[in-house]
Amino acid sequence: MMKKLIAPSMMCADFEHLKAQVNALDAAGIDVFHMDVMDGHYVPNVALGVEDFKAIRKLTKTPMDIHLMVDNPDDFIAIFAPMKPQIIYVHPDTVPMVTRTLANLKDLGIHPGIAINPGISFEQVQELLPLVDYVLVMTVNPGFAGQPFLDYTLPKIKRFVAVQDEYPFTLFVDGAISPERVKMLSNLGVNGFVVGTSALFGKEQSYATIVSQLKEQ
Repeated sequence: MMKKLIAPSMMCADFEHLKAQVNALDAAGIDVFHMDVMDGHYVPNVALGVEDFKAIRKLTKTPMDIHLMVDNPDDFIAIFAPMKPQIIYVHPDTVPMVTRTLANLKDLGIHPGIAINPGISFEQVQELLPLVDYVLVMTVNPGFAGQPFLDYTLPKIKRFVAVQDEYPFTLFVDGAISPERVKMLSNLGVNGFVVGTSALFGKEQSYATIVSQLKEQ
């Protein structure tokens, strides 16, 4: 059985009790802390920043990624790279020379990833697949938590799954990922899941119970 990777979306976490949240997520066996960075320009919201990343990094040795939903991602990479995130995702439509950006990430020792908006097709990014270690397919329009899952992204997800033998990237999905969708998408061949309020945060069950159930789906 393929191992499922679970990445809690920390923009959904309770920052008033951050230490307890991070400790509980670590104890639950999550795989990556997912940090959504938004600038209020590329998406109509402002989210996590440098101090948020530092605060979580001090509390855990678990890998952390950064999803840059920003204009001028190269400027943000220069800020975040010294903090040693394991993965940085960029949206190919935010940078004029994305191949250079991805190469720079690899030179910095950071796994390069691309994030794919619902309106971006598989064909638009296929040439980038030899250059990336991670692909993050958005199943909602980026910017806000709590949006409905966009079923029309499923054929595109299947296209990415179909080429993983040729391009050995790890495939994550992000957006309205419920336990039922973890099961369905895992059966399609998706490797990892960014989870927020649809599956993890704000639930009556403990993080340990939820994460265990997600990985066993």
